[in-house]
Amino acid sequence: MRKMLAALSRLLQGSAAHKPGAVSEAARVVVASRNYADFANEASFEVKKHDLHRLEEGPPTTAVMTREEGLQYYRTMQTIRRMELKADQLYKQKIIRGFCHLYDGQEACCAGLEAAINKTDHLITAYRCHAFTLTRGVSVREILAELTGRKGGCAKGKGGSMHMYAKNFYGGNGIVGAQVPLGAGVALACKYLGNDEICVTLYGDGAANQGQIFETFNMAALWKLPCIFICENNRYGMGTSVERAAASTDYYKRGDFIPGLRVDGMDVLAVREASKFAADHCRSGKGPIVMELQTYRYHGHSMSDPGISYRTREEIQEVRSKSDPITLLKDRMVNNNLANVEELKEIDVEIRKLIEDASQFATTDPEPPLEELGNYIYRRDPPFEVRGPNQWTRYKSVG
Repeated sequence: MRKMLAALSRLLQGSAAHKPGAVSEAARVVVASRNYADFANEASFEVKKHDLHRLEEGPPTTAVMTREEGLQYYRTMQTIRRMELKADQLYKQKIIRGFCHLYDGQEACCAGLEAAINKTDHLITAYRCHAFTLTRGVSVREILAELTGRKGGCAKGKGGSMHMYAKNFYGGNGIVGAQVPLGAGVALACKYLGNDEICVTLYGDGAANQGQIFETFNMAALWKLPCIFICENNRYGMGTSVERAAASTDYYKRGDFIPGLRVDGMDVLAVREASKFAADHCRSGKGPIVMELQTYRYHGHSMSDPGISYRTREEIQEVRSKSDPITLLKDRMVNNNLANVEELKEIDVEIRKLIEDASQFATTDPEPPLEELGNYIYRRDPPFEVRGPNQWTRYKSVG
């Protein structure tokens, strides 16, 4: 391949005397081809061993990643990171108002999980939902516009940060832990229909002590529901550390009679392999499984929380320097010849432009008109009237 490219380079340079300006263009093509040809197609990586509960064997500790997969994971995680940082900026400018919970630091959880399930599978999560909205198919443009309350948002500007939806994605739920029984209901529908689909139900360590979660575990186990219950353990429920909130921090064992596994949530490949294992478990008719993803959020609980009153800046910086999920993936790809630094920098530039364009749209798109306030309450019902803030005001609801 190298000899062929070298010959092509000499041929193009020889013909350049007759075509002014052609040498530099041809050289660029040859260099790009040479760089691409020199990359490996795939590489194998060791991942941290998973802790198991009521399982005789767990996911593999060796993961194969292709160059194409690596670039996709990098693009996804970097887009999430930049999107959340832009949301931080817009919030501080008072363009985004109300509650806003950011996901930066936890990108490997979302990217690894999405890489392991099908688009036809179902997913429901809590209010830290921007990243899952993206991976479920909603554009950055629609997400940022929803955050700013604009008509072009994915919920027409009516949902905001905590209430975003897409096909087979059920939010974005603002009540702590309330999405868990809803997720079991979706899994029940999957089993009833016999469509070989599963539901992924996510909650945080702060919600893990909720009684409704244990009630749901009981029903899911009795009925062998195809549901992956995932606890994203980012070590703090609001401003309370897990050690202060839970008598047992082994969240993957909380299902008791349900099998469980604990996974390094900062490693996209570890999450991917564990999620594939869990999905296969559910699809095979064995019932639910519990996964605990050990991860970390860089921001506070929400934008109103500076995040440094209950943990130190040094702690946050140590996680950033030693365990950052994007840096880990980048180092693996570069060190194993799946990509080079220049190529990844080009992706970074593309993503920054994407985010800036989306931000421009989110700050210039009009807000929804008041007469549309009652729309989209029900999907297929004929239009009906909705009472406004007083008994004399009426809005028409259109599905």
